[in-house]
This record gives sequence, structure tokens and C-alpha cells, in this order.
Amino acid sequence: MADPILLSAPQGSLFARLREAAGQPWQDYVGHDFVRGLGDGSLPLPAFKYYLGQDYLFLIHFARAYALAVYKSETLEDMRAANDAVGHILAETSLHLRYCAGWGMGEADVVALPEDPACMAYTRYVLERGMAGDILDLQVALAPCVVGYAEIALALKADARTVLDGNPYRDWIETYSGPDYVAVAEASIATLERLFASRGSEARIPSLSRTFTEATRLEVGFWQMGLDAVTRNAE
Repeated sequence: MADPILLSAPQGSLFARLREAAGQPWQDYVGHDFVRGLGDGSLPLPAFKYYLGQDYLFLIHFARAYALAVYKSETLEDMRAANDAVGHILAETSLHLRYCAGWGMGEADVVALPEDPACMAYTRYVLERGMAGDILDLQVALAPCVVGYAEIALALKADARTVLDGNPYRDWIETYSGPDYVAVAEASIATLERLFASRGSEARIPSLSRTFTEATRLEVGFWQMGLDAVTRNAE
């Protein structure tokens, strides 16, 4: 895959520093085999469907994480932003179920899915960092997902090896590279910068970097989860 198109994160900004410090785990995340399969359409359908089902469960826990952000916020502005995110994510769960239906996955089946350990590990890690730390710790734990999906989709759109015509995953690429989602990702970057300016210091960088890098590793596991499900079913 082509080098990721970096979003509006000025050199020296918190997000740019965290992304650089993540090093190989970040490259493993944005260039995962699952991602390349989305780009050229070669990803096995069972892998994508497994990912879709777990992504529904993931959304539920991310709504909880943003609800926690309401509690952790110190300003009314931040509380409103986090509350809006909760509303959007909960609305997205309904959209996600309709999207799953288009892939032949009934709502009852998706809702009843057992949670994969990779999904459990990632979402609980985000919640734990939010509960143990402050609003900045929580937002840093969320950032690899929120910003990473936009960078991945934008890079896929720019990659000459990406196939859009006839690609069953084109809608995924178009959604996360579209202006609406890119705006969400850039707002997350801006929030990190603002929170770091008010709550951060150089002394916090090592801890924040560990959180960001660990969340990135867990994102890698989330991609791998779909591929592993295909391997298990083939045995």
C-alpha cells in the first residue's frame, strides 16, 4: 500500500509525535494484509463478515468510551462534543446492522455474536485507560481507531494498486475516505492538541506514547482477527 496520507497534524503536534513514536506497530496497522485485501478486493468474504459482526460489538463499547469522556470532561464544550459522539455512534449501530443485512447477516445473528477476544482486549483497554487516567489519556487511546481509519482509507484511494470498480469493499473505502469521516478524524487530532495544551507536559509524553502504541497494536489484532477466523473455519 502507498504511504498513508497524513491528515492535518502539524509536525510537532501531539498526534504526529504519537504516530511517529508508534513506529512499526503503526505501519503494521495501516499496511495490514486485511487492509491490502480491502484495497484490491481480494479479502476473503468470510473474513470481512466476521470483522463486520465484531465491529458492531466494538461500536457499543466505543459508545461507552465516549460516555466516559462526558464524565471525564472538565468543560461544557468537551462534554457536549463527547455527548454528540455517543449519539452518533449509537445511531451508527442501527446503520451498521442494516449494512450487515446487505451482506446476508441478520440482526438477530449479529446481536447474539460472542465477542472475540481481540475485540474484548481492545475495547476494554480503551475503557481502562479512560477510567485510570484523565480525558487526555482516553482520547489518546481512541485516536488510533478514529484517525487511523481515515488515513488507511485515504491511502487506499491514492494507491495505484487499489481497485474500486467491482470491489465489494468499495463502500468501506469511500466511507472512511469521504469528507464527513475525514472531518471526524481531523476533529480528533485537534482535540488531542487542545487537551495537551491545557493538561499535558513533556513529562506525560512517554505514558501517552505507550497508550497510543498499545492501542495501535490492539488495532492490528482486530484486523488479524478476521483473517484468523477464516483459518479456524478452514481447519
